[in-house]
Amino acid sequence: MNNSGMTISALLVGSPRPFRGDDHSAIAKQPLSGPVHIGWEGLDGDSVADRVHHGGLDKAIHLYPQDHYDWWKERKPGHPLLDAPGAFGENIAAHGMTEADIRLGDRYSLGSAIVEVSHGRQPCWKLDHRFGARDVMTTIVKTARCGIYLRVIRQGKAEAGMTMDLLDRPLPEWPVERVFRLLIGGGHRTDIEGVRMLANMPVLASTWRERARKLAGD
Repeated sequence: MNNSGMTISALLVGSPRPFRGDDHSAIAKQPLSGPVHIGWEGLDGDSVADRVHHGGLDKAIHLYPQDHYDWWKERKPGHPLLDAPGAFGENIAAHGMTEADIRLGDRYSLGSAIVEVSHGRQPCWKLDHRFGARDVMTTIVKTARCGIYLRVIRQGKAEAGMTMDLLDRPLPEWPVERVFRLLIGGGHRTDIEGVRMLANMPVLASTWRERARKLAGD
């Protein structure tokens, strides 16, 4: 199977800090050294400020493909955030696969833990504010360079330098890029049947299943 694994460049955690006005965010994550425990809600030491839109079992871990960083550097030349992992608030900085390669429901090893792809990341204003730009969120929506959310299937430990190996792929026809374009990027207008299929996929995070139901008009 092609594109069956990723190499972890860094594992990162953060805690809520003042971000904009009265808003707090844990988007500014820092890399860890050595092994880290992977629990049901993600990496030990990681926390979120907004429990409504972040965190929880379906959003335990955020992975952003480092393969996109050169593309972003061409569009944001000299931006210091792109000099190191963590620009997009990711917990896992990994090389080797992107949203076009990773499928909904894929299961990967993460050290001794096992994780499962639950949905893509829906971008929000915080990315624009973090980059000091007005186009990061809209660019992600247009290009589906969204990042991936993982749920934890088995707890364990992992560290940077390890390989995330693909263990199971139950939905080969559903790359995260396709799911994102249908539910976030406006693709539902031309593939309503695909949206209805997503609405009935238990592996898809409940928030996106509900979105699929609404977009399908069901």
